[in-house]
Amino acid sequence: MSLKSITAVDLTTTLGAFDTIIDARSPAEYADDHLPGAVNWPVLDNDERREVGTTDKQVSPFDARKTGAGLVARRIADLLEREVHDKPREWQPLVYCWRGGKRSGTLAWFLDQIGFRTHVLQGGYKAFREQVREQLKTLPERFAFTVIAGRTGSGKTRLLQALAQEGAQVLDLEAAAMHRGSVLGGLEHDPQPTQKAFDTAVWRALRGFDVTRPVFVESESRKIGALAVPEALLQRMRADSPVVMVEMPDAARVQLLLEEYGFFAQQLERFCGHLDTLVELRGKETVARWKAWAREGRWPEVFEQMMREHYDPLYLRSMQRNFAGVAQARELVLADGSATSMRDAAAALVAS
Repeated sequence: MSLKSITAVDLTTTLGAFDTIIDARSPAEYADDHLPGAVNWPVLDNDERREVGTTDKQVSPFDARKTGAGLVARRIADLLEREVHDKPREWQPLVYCWRGGKRSGTLAWFLDQIGFRTHVLQGGYKAFREQVREQLKTLPERFAFTVIAGRTGSGKTRLLQALAQEGAQVLDLEAAAMHRGSVLGGLEHDPQPTQKAFDTAVWRALRGFDVTRPVFVESESRKIGALAVPEALLQRMRADSPVVMVEMPDAARVQLLLEEYGFFAQQLERFCGHLDTLVELRGKETVARWKAWAREGRWPEVFEQMMREHYDPLYLRSMQRNFAGVAQARELVLADGSATSMRDAAAALVAS
């Protein structure tokens, strides 16, 4: 048999054509980002890759290839014994590494020699990454976005989730970023992904949408936590998209914040550390008061004051400055953050 190759341009439209997408890079490279649905079959682990790279720089490329060949051969033998025994003759894998070179080529050669219909990705992950970056510059132009806006605690994320359950197309940027977008927005246990992984998640979501149907998305700043929203998407949301402004009574907003951020009662010092970042904006005295209330367990008062004195003024100024559609925004009033309220509101939006 002869190995077949596929370009990154072709791959972005044929990802589902392969039974398995195999990332032959190290676990650290895979964790940084990988092709959607790829599994990690590292032909060099993190330490081995570092060893080969050091030999290449400090001794010679020839010595590095000798060192790497033995390591790769042993690792591929283990991978074949562990991963391939249950694969049928018709199994069709795609293999890639960083630049489509020795690591993926060696593993793919063995799979091809066994008799599997094996493909390699030309240019490897590097070429795929370039395609993601380029396509994120133009993909947003194809869609009609509806921006869900509203002050902190008004249930925007819950509404997006309800819209998805109603069958609407939803681009949940905060879910992809694993961050709620505010100073307190980090999730309870999970760190944010890398920028590359976030970009890939956004790209994948956009590629899966129907261009004839609207896409609902939450109003966002340029950054969600540490991650930057793709510029073309941000501009499309801000300049050309209608806005739905969600309103909810303040008491219900406080209750929703207590439900969403209640875990901070068990992570008090983390909460106070977040508040320290607000000293420049709100002053030492205000931040000290919020910290004291948190330590006393006065969480409703903390969140109510943070809403009024910090979140609301910033959010409303940002919306008026950045979103052209806010002047003609449709108002959507929710009684509370309950599942019933969200479901009813989502159904009304989908039907309109």
